[in-house]
Amino acid sequence: MDTSGIGSLNTAMSAEQTSMAVSTAVLKKAIDIEAQNSMQLLQALPPTYSNPPNLGNSVDIKA
Repeated sequence: MDTSGIGSLNTAMSAEQTSMAVSTAVLKKAIDIEAQNSMQLLQALPPTYSNPPNLGNSVDIKA
């Protein structure tokens, strides 16, 4: 059995796990920043006005 490759395999797996952890952390940070930007855009929107209560209560189906 060749045991010389076990150490290099272990190192490669450890490096891959670290790389995945860093990538995940960067992705989470990017998502947080995008969420903050989205909230700022939503807060910058002008207020919406609702229609008077008598509008939209009936539909004229005769044409």
